[in-house]
Amino acid sequence: MPAVKAANAKKIFGADIWADLTRISPWKGLALILHGWTVIVLVCAGTAILWQWQWWAGLLVTPFAIALTGGRQLGLAILMHEAAHGLTHKKRKINNFWGDWVAGAATGADLQAYRAYHLSHHRYTQQPEDPDLPLSAPFPVSKDSLRRKIIRDLTGQTFVKQRAAQFGYAVKGLRALITPLAPSFLKGLTVPAKKRTIQQQEQHEQSADIGALGSAKRDTSAGTIFNASERTETASRNGVSAPVIDQAGAIAMAKSVGRFLAVQAVLLILSLLTVGAIAYGIWLAALATSFPLFLRIRNIAEHACTQTGSGDPFSHARTTYANWLERATVAPYWVNYHAEHHLFMGIPCYNLARAHKALLQLGYAPQLTIAPDYDSVLRQVTGGKEARVAT
Repeated sequence: MPAVKAANAKKIFGADIWADLTRISPWKGLALILHGWTVIVLVCAGTAILWQWQWWAGLLVTPFAIALTGGRQLGLAILMHEAAHGLTHKKRKINNFWGDWVAGAATGADLQAYRAYHLSHHRYTQQPEDPDLPLSAPFPVSKDSLRRKIIRDLTGQTFVKQRAAQFGYAVKGLRALITPLAPSFLKGLTVPAKKRTIQQQEQHEQSADIGALGSAKRDTSAGTIFNASERTETASRNGVSAPVIDQAGAIAMAKSVGRFLAVQAVLLILSLLTVGAIAYGIWLAALATSFPLFLRIRNIAEHACTQTGSGDPFSHARTTYANWLERATVAPYWVNYHAEHHLFMGIPCYNLARAHKALLQLGYAPQLTIAPDYDSVLRQVTGGKEARVAT
């Protein structure tokens, strides 16, 4: 299908306002990444100190610490996404290094691989060629289905399945790097069908007609964890990234996992040398529980049950208003302004709220898909009535 229609930004805002909205700060993007890490360090270290002071105090605070840490882990992934769009810093080397190593590597994301994958999502949003279509196509689902997904996330099942598959492909990539390529290598990348889905018992809930994904012309073989908490058989073979279908994809996965493990080693060593292993335990627990859950909710809110059509760029995504708790967990760093991001992907995240306000002032509110909060989105995608804000 043809690429989705783009909005004419200069016509909507005017040249001066558009230039201001798209101006990339030499320090704001880097400061946001440092903010994410500062919150993580303070929360994890503070919780560890509480455990050393009084075990019951540490135990009481730990659930909140895991939630806050998971929110900032999602924040780091969001900021890696910023760098994938070249919005973290004007200088490409600085933008890519901070996006790859300081933001993305912590959660197992790979900037370069994600960039090609994600730009394909922007080009073909909600079309059969969209590699992210399986994240929204199954919706609406039943409340029981969503409840099972949440339980899988909070019990670490999603984490284990994703990381096991990710590491499995990384091993194949590492083997390709250190040994001559065997003719059977590509066959080795084919996962038996019985292992391809995250949860086979829910295949009937994810039977949307997305078969065309398998024949998409654009190669999205090295996508990352950032946008893939749940995929179907035809859309992905590992549940973590877009399908790894060739040697280059497996090698990219191996390098991504290498960076991920290097960051984990540094965090563990720093924890042991300072406040103790509990600090790293909080980080790891969040990575295995709250992070996948928040990632899932964010994915759902962005595109599920939207009225999308290639002829209307205002219908490609949803903006969801977020309160302080949602901004601390499922909507860090203005990611909730997703309609604006799809309309104008050259706007840095710290200017998206201004773009949204400008669109409302210019009378575009009726054309936008806006939800009043994340709870209303979850009600809508489980069969409830759509809740829209007053315009």
